[in-house]
Amino acid sequence: MSVSSLFRDLPDALAEEVIETLVQSEHVRIERIVSRGQCSVEGDWYDQAEHEWVLVLQGRARLEMVDGECHELGAGDYIQIPAHQKHRVAWTDDEQDTIWLAIFY
Repeated sequence: MSVSSLFRDLPDALAEEVIETLVQSEHVRIERIVSRGQCSVEGDWYDQAEHEWVLVLQGRARLEMVDGECHELGAGDYIQIPAHQKHRVAWTDDEQDTIWLAIFY
């Protein structure tokens, strides 16, 4: 058993978003995602088979739902995204890391 930190070993440069699986089982996957200005390609939508609970630990981001609803997220904010709810990352802060904790189930 070892102790780690979600704020440790952050990448120095982010040419693209960094997604790391921290824990995975048959029914649950937990990821740390680090963004710095990255967003979804215009017109591309996530359409996931599992539910997603996502928490912004640091930074800021905007999620957009396919129906046009937008959610501004900052440190400490979280959102539950039901399976097959089409969504995209419309924006992340380009001046600091946005660190997400995403739980898929």
